[in-house]
Amino acid sequence: MTTPLLSVGTAGMSVWFSRDLGETWDRPYSESGLYLESRVWALATHPKLPGQLFAGTDFGVYRFDSGKNAWTHLPSAMDKLSVWSLAISPANPRLMLAGTQPANIFRSEDGGATWTALDLPFAKDCPFVHTPRVTQILFDPQEPGAVWAGVEIDGVWKSADDGRTWSKCVSGLVSEDVHGLAVAANNSRTVLATTNKGLHASDDRGAHWRYVKLDSPWQYTRAVTPAAGRPETLYLTNGNGPPGSTGRLLVSNDNGASWRDARLPGETNSTPWCIASNAADPDLLFVATNLGQLYRSTDAGQSWRKMKREFGEVRSIAWQPV
Repeated sequence: MTTPLLSVGTAGMSVWFSRDLGETWDRPYSESGLYLESRVWALATHPKLPGQLFAGTDFGVYRFDSGKNAWTHLPSAMDKLSVWSLAISPANPRLMLAGTQPANIFRSEDGGATWTALDLPFAKDCPFVHTPRVTQILFDPQEPGAVWAGVEIDGVWKSADDGRTWSKCVSGLVSEDVHGLAVAANNSRTVLATTNKGLHASDDRGAHWRYVKLDSPWQYTRAVTPAAGRPETLYLTNGNGPPGSTGRLLVSNDNGASWRDARLPGETNSTPWCIASNAADPDLLFVATNLGQLYRSTDAGQSWRKMKREFGEVRSIAWQPV
């Protein structure tokens, strides 16, 4: 495998890059094309787009070219919105979806050159963050054409036509404050959704949800991520709130039926927030807490090392071979 490019999106310090597994870091200055103190909410990569990274920011979508070490702005109506989520179709790297605050979904069929707003009937108000936002968009890895979206605060939504039309799927959710989504690789294709009040699972493609109580001091959950290359393994971030003052990373080796502590070393300074896994090297994993701690595993999560470098507020991480 070629050198991994690790990317960390922050709320106020743009995107930081490491080419040595998180030992040293570089942040291109504003002349690279992205304001040095940008708030970056989402990052997205694709195996057919090596060296390219897409970022959702407070002023639209940007594309990074690692060979040029430069950012390109992709103009759209999202330039006046915060882009909180990005997803690229596994089957077609030119098909992209972006979720915004105020909550809406935009669709591109040309790699982000042009975008169409879908004007979906999402909620307009939220008691927690004032204006709802689309926190995650996920192309279903097992059902062609299916896409999932989580809205804070307006539940889970599903599309059966690659994101053209959507329907709401909230029956059984204890909370519609949805943070993250994943599809477990089992025969029933269970869908998992994280919320401020806990983990939920659906065994019928979102028609009904059941609450999954965790063996943890807290039920607040944020990201749920399948381990690339290990179909029965998922990771779940869990803590005592946003940003929280402590938390843990949980792991399941049975498609989410049970969870155990992955045992990050030391004490986290906030809730673990996001996870980076890539099929190019299933043994290499990264986890970041909301308030900037970074952890690395090079043995498929059997052991973890806390990296020396800490950031401010981290919102997204990703790694890709370049």
